Amino acid sequence: MGIFVVTTSIDAPDAQSHAFQADVSRLLHLMVHSIYSDRDIFLRELISNGADACEKLRYEALANPALIGEEAPFAIELTLDKEAGTLTVSDNGVGMARADLVEALGTIANSGTRAFLERISANAEKKGDAESEEEGGAGRSGADLIGQFGIGFYSAFMVADKVVVETRKAGGAASWRWISDGKGAYTTEPIALEAAPARGTRVILHLNEESKTYLEPWKLESIVREHSGAVAVPIELRETPDAEPRRLTDGAAVWAKPRSAVTSEEYTDFYRSLAGQYDEPALTVHWRAEGRHEYTVLAFVPGSRPLDLFDPARKGRNKLYVRRVLINQDSDLLPGWMRFVRLVVDSADLPLNVSREMIQTSPVFTAIRKGVTNRILQELTKTAENDSEAYAKIWENFGPVLKEGLYEDPERRDQLFKLARFATTTHPEGGRSLADYVAGLKENQTSIFYLTGEDAKRMGSSPQLEGFKARGVEVLLLADPVDAFWVSTALGFDGKPFKSVTQGGADLKAIPLAEGAKEESAETTADVAVLLAFFKQTLESVTADVRASERLAESPACLVAGEHGPDRRLERILAQAGRAELTKPVLEINPRHALVQALAKRYGADADKSLVEDAAWLLHDEARLMDGEQLADPAAFAARLTRVLAKAAS
Repeated sequence: MGIFVVTTSIDAPDAQSHAFQADVSRLLHLMVHSIYSDRDIFLRELISNGADACEKLRYEALANPALIGEEAPFAIELTLDKEAGTLTVSDNGVGMARADLVEALGTIANSGTRAFLERISANAEKKGDAESEEEGGAGRSGADLIGQFGIGFYSAFMVADKVVVETRKAGGAASWRWISDGKGAYTTEPIALEAAPARGTRVILHLNEESKTYLEPWKLESIVREHSGAVAVPIELRETPDAEPRRLTDGAAVWAKPRSAVTSEEYTDFYRSLAGQYDEPALTVHWRAEGRHEYTVLAFVPGSRPLDLFDPARKGRNKLYVRRVLINQDSDLLPGWMRFVRLVVDSADLPLNVSREMIQTSPVFTAIRKGVTNRILQELTKTAENDSEAYAKIWENFGPVLKEGLYEDPERRDQLFKLARFATTTHPEGGRSLADYVAGLKENQTSIFYLTGEDAKRMGSSPQLEGFKARGVEVLLLADPVDAFWVSTALGFDGKPFKSVTQGGADLKAIPLAEGAKEESAETTADVAVLLAFFKQTLESVTADVRASERLAESPACLVAGEHGPDRRLERILAQAGRAELTKPVLEINPRHALVQALAKRYGADADKSLVEDAAWLLHDEARLMDGEQLADPAAFAARLTRVLAKAAS
């Protein structure tokens, strides 16, 4: 291992002083000051090591039950001594001999757990799988280990000026003490059996001045519940060396239990602590994945919107555990468009190494992330199919977020299309699926028509919808900002393309009118054609074209986008973000409207063309207002309106 040993007499005849592995003092300084961003995790690491020690002894005792004997059940104990300024973390696990101390604590990144796992694997290969299973599932015991004693241990020097380790190996006759200030050397010495633990290890932290808050019981309890509440060994707290221990955790996590063993009340209580909300979960999903990767998931869809749902700086609320130890409480376990889900993932496969806080770059993590996302989508789909009332509430709260996935995650677009629900012209209250829409297509209808805007109710009265309503054609009313983006990139659904009712031609001629609708002449008379030419000339500074409309039935005019490029709503959003420039729209005129026909006659009679010019601008401005836009020149609009009203009154 490259460990330099110098033998001297220090307080005991067999005491030895050792230098850390070559250049380790520099590495130790980096670890203590750079690797960990949260000082609280030192306790997580020491508890993890204690839990490892208990699991190791549990495995060793399969072959040698005498190692455990009649001793107390496995436990991890935290003891506070304010007078001495120490915090002690004790376990009654496997313990260490002197060689183990030097091996594990004298070499950074040397992992007793890793060596133990390698030994389990070697034994399993020698004995065969069947014999391994008969001995109690040694392979599974290995999977319960937390990992890397010798790395996390050194986080203790973030809070302690001196660390003392007292230990006795299970079944061993000698006890040993390890002492270091973390600055380049350590000492090992024997200790009297009566002063040593019966078995296991004590880690005594002499806390530095800025870390005295860790002597407060409430502080330790908070850290334990947040970071180590799911460790598979009970954790107890002694508030003074002479006090009775108080149990903080029972060594069992809700997600580690079978679903049949967890009550709805337990799920709700855990959800509330996880989500920081006081409502009932709308959906609870609990499963264990087995196969190439093993992990357990407990996920909740909240019953109401979190206050920060649309906060762009918001982090995830997903906790990642590795073998029941919290690694990250804001883990990127789900895509952003599922940020409303609250979940815990506990993996048996993720590595615990020096890059523990960079664990999300692991290929295993990527596979888990994909599996968790797919499973939650499946559960949402089942809810949508089997409990429409419950799903309607979920969609009401989180539909706008899920629809972000239609734009951000094209690979899952088909899955999300099954979940999406819409308000439409025939179902303004919402809840309409794309499958329902396609099932109700009209004769000769080949597209899924939609209208984007800011308010579904106001959109329902848009003039662009009149021709569609006359034919009974259902139109999606898309009022969320993300709708303008995903619908422009989606190829379609069930072979039917999406088409905006405010873009290009309406393509309505082939669709028959609804029963009772009045058939209007499709021909544009010559005088109306002349009027449209005049309108085009008059409005050429603000419109790309003026043309007769197929889509208007009652209104005299409307604005639409050209055949190519974004629709009107998307273009406005992009322009506001500085990512595009507004283009001139097309002004469509209803050639059958009484006002248009009256203006055509007046223009054809060569009588007061200034009135017709004012009317052209007023129709354009009216169309802008109906489209939810501001007037470009309110003063000019008011002046034209006054002139027209004055002539009408004279």
